[in-house]
Amino acid sequence: MNLRVVTVVLSLAAAVLIPVATASADPGSDFYSPPAEFDSTPGSLVRTEPLPLLASFPGADGTWPGKAQRIMYSSRLQDDSPVAVTGTYIEASQPWRGTGERPTIVVAPGTVGQGDQCAPSKAFQTGLNATLDPVSFSANQEQLAASVWIARGARVFVTDYVGLGTPGVHTYVNRIEEAHAVLDAARVANVLSGTGPSTPLALWGYSQGGGAVAAAAEMQPSYAPELNIKGTWAGAPPADLLATLGQVDGTLIGGVIGFAVNGFVARRPELLEPFNARLTPEGKAVMAELSNACIGDVILRHPFLRTETFTADHQPLLANLRTIPEAATIFDEQRIGTLTPTTPVLVTSGRNDDTVPYEQARQLAVDWCDNGATVDFVSNDLPPILPGAVLPNHFGPDLIDGYGTGLALNYITDRLNDVPLASGCRLG
Repeated sequence: MNLRVVTVVLSLAAAVLIPVATASADPGSDFYSPPAEFDSTPGSLVRTEPLPLLASFPGADGTWPGKAQRIMYSSRLQDDSPVAVTGTYIEASQPWRGTGERPTIVVAPGTVGQGDQCAPSKAFQTGLNATLDPVSFSANQEQLAASVWIARGARVFVTDYVGLGTPGVHTYVNRIEEAHAVLDAARVANVLSGTGPSTPLALWGYSQGGGAVAAAAEMQPSYAPELNIKGTWAGAPPADLLATLGQVDGTLIGGVIGFAVNGFVARRPELLEPFNARLTPEGKAVMAELSNACIGDVILRHPFLRTETFTADHQPLLANLRTIPEAATIFDEQRIGTLTPTTPVLVTSGRNDDTVPYEQARQLAVDWCDNGATVDFVSNDLPPILPGAVLPNHFGPDLIDGYGTGLALNYITDRLNDVPLASGCRLG
């Protein structure tokens, strides 16, 4: 739900300072329409095009950090039907600074939104994508992760997830489809690099991305057993959606609940009629608007949204969902932690995270530990700052644990360097 504080601030500033008339057209829009027929084998390359990294800067030796491509690849929906997904692939120009073969880092983005214009690959070229129809803006939140790993000489692949840029609804926080998109991104990255399934891989994500890589790590043994995943960083993973969506209601980004519900309805059409019956006319309009919004739009147009303001009974949206029999199984189906990763995972969470609850993130680590996984759980003790404002206590631990202290970077680098790690669990 997620550069993070810096990119959010820059995005808001850009929305204010850049006149709408100068907003860019939708970059590469034709690229995002899949061909009528394509190889539906998971992880197959569908198409590619060059992607200039205009927001990047040369290194000290004058060389550019990497060569980027916009990618379309095949993946699977939750019912196992084929789907085309897009993303960004960057080949580093610097040698790998670790030991052994150059690795690939698969980055699962934090929350960017639900509209096609929000796809991370559309913002990679300049750092910010703005559109006129709809009037919307979206920052490249994963520029920091990509830049850090490219500087270390790793390849990077950032997935757009299912339905972002491409046709259909983005199924926000759908653990199955996110995991498929991440693991198939790893597969197609191996195709692009020409190095094959033995390529060392690591999964990297925070917030929505933390949930996506957590789901991918536990599904990898059954879905993509050939992949050589060395380790995963799952920061602030929303493993329990009921707890997470309940906590985010009324915060600065409360509108993300609409993203989740829109995704549920897209995969369960039978929910549409009973769900709409519980909304006011204004509520239906907000849900439709959110289906085509980016996270920056939510912050500007619907800050601190409380979902009871657009339900007919004035109860929260989640309470209404629980009264629909057809929706009863959704939250159990979407729970992360029912499977077991067979590769090491670092899970981090802020004790005072006001967006993704700490206790459910820790419970994920406990559940995995109980099933014999190798897990390190590390708590971030940043004190509460402006609860509900999201930026300090949700994004703060991301910047601190992901980059500031080197915790996640060092953990993943050690796994890629085959530094011995004792099996079992360390629940800090």
